[in-house]
Amino acid sequence: MPKQVDYEDRRRRIAEAVCLLIARSGMESVSLRDVATEAGVSMGAVQRCFRTKDEMLLFALEDISQRIGERAKARIETSDAPRSATTLLDRTLSALALVDPEDRAEAQVWGAFVAHAAVSEHLAAVLRETYAKLHDLLVWLLGYGRDTGELSATLDPPAEARALLALTEGLTAQVLVGHQTPESAREVLGRYVRGLMA
Repeated sequence: MPKQVDYEDRRRRIAEAVCLLIARSGMESVSLRDVATEAGVSMGAVQRCFRTKDEMLLFALEDISQRIGERAKARIETSDAPRSATTLLDRTLSALALVDPEDRAEAQVWGAFVAHAAVSEHLAAVLRETYAKLHDLLVWLLGYGRDTGELSATLDPPAEARALLALTEGLTAQVLVGHQTPESAREVLGRYVRGLMA
């Protein structure tokens, strides 16, 4: 009897291999041959899962976008502290900024995809959808903080969510290149959130 192949599991393994290659050597290092080697599968297996390199990159970006969103939501749902809006906002922003040392590889991959999306409409579309979901999450958190009285009553959640997304994205890049340390980046985020308080 032929061996059953779990294509979804294989696609995820290939996406992980794409991310490992990007984190190690940049977007230009991603070839079907190198991805196959990194994933421990044949080139034919990669080609059965993805017709083109662009399709493979698109899937990898969707996968990493989903992981970042899930991590941000998990920081809200598993918070053992009282459900303070500022605590939840702080934890969520640190998850989105990818500034912790353990997030470095993911930040490198994210930055490579953002840069590549400037010339790839397919990747740009995935990023727009990801940013929209993260924006909605921040709008909810900011609205929650305003409703509980922790944040200013005059706060404009959609406008502040846009600013916070831009801030986290900029801090990710600055930590990657060494302009900021993870500690100084977290301090910038904390200072911004304190400025929103009532």
